[in-house]
Amino acid sequence: MLNFNTADLFSAGLTILTFVCFVFWLRERKKKKMAVLAESNVSEAKPQKKKQTTSEFLASLFTVLFIVWFIRSFVFEPFQIPSRSMMPTLLPGDFILVQKFSYGIYDPVFHHKIIPTGEPHRGDIAVFTDPSNPKINLIKRIIGLPGDTIVYKDHQLYIKKACHSADKTCNNKLEAVPKTFLKQSSYISEINNQPMDEYKEQLGQVAHHILITPNLPPNIAEYYPPIYHQKNEPYDTWVVPKGHYFAMGDNRDNSKDSRYWGFLSEQDLIGKATFIWISFDFKKDSWIPSDVRFNRIGLLD
Repeated sequence: MLNFNTADLFSAGLTILTFVCFVFWLRERKKKKMAVLAESNVSEAKPQKKKQTTSEFLASLFTVLFIVWFIRSFVFEPFQIPSRSMMPTLLPGDFILVQKFSYGIYDPVFHHKIIPTGEPHRGDIAVFTDPSNPKINLIKRIIGLPGDTIVYKDHQLYIKKACHSADKTCNNKLEAVPKTFLKQSSYISEINNQPMDEYKEQLGQVAHHILITPNLPPNIAEYYPPIYHQKNEPYDTWVVPKGHYFAMGDNRDNSKDSRYWGFLSEQDLIGKATFIWISFDFKKDSWIPSDVRFNRIGLLD
């Protein structure tokens, strides 16, 4: 059974419409060639003004539609941030560009990988199909790579990297991901209605900010909704299988991510978030922007 989300349906519709316009474009080109040949055999041919037909109109759309289809399918796709799970890196109302070719060239309808172009790196902000609900897309940060062991205990992230023979620096030890307290932020947690603490976290080569909700139980097994418990592993430990990734939100205690629904499959990847192109501030319960946050426009870490 095929499951399409809104973005998939738009891609399929755009692909079909582009193909239909291409057919009419070919048809009109053939008609024009035949008209030129006919005129060459008639002396003193007088041009006649005529109303544009539906066929000609659809043919005229092809070039523009093809450019839009190609860019959206294989280069960049725009997304809007709807939730708080990636705060403070991404805020609701941010509009981002996702680089579609970062992790592979996929067909725009069924999302099958055609050409492999790369793999996610630790620290990437990735957009992907929600493994627990294929009808929606999610955006999270890639924390664990295939073979890694991930531990999240007492609001501290630990990683034991999967060692490969070519990596001479890998020590195969469980290490705490360095983080430094910055300040008590102005963001309020939805869990306990308290200001969240802002930290700077160093995830490999990527330095970024995260939010932690204070005064929560240190034992992750007490969290709700229930966390994803991997067989033969403690409640706070996950070993990333081959072909999968472990993703978490930067708003650590207000994010439904791999801790709850498990691992992200390579097949579910859509692309890498790279740029905020516009950001709107919305008042509560309103879909009309109240302000434009120009200071947020720029590249993502």
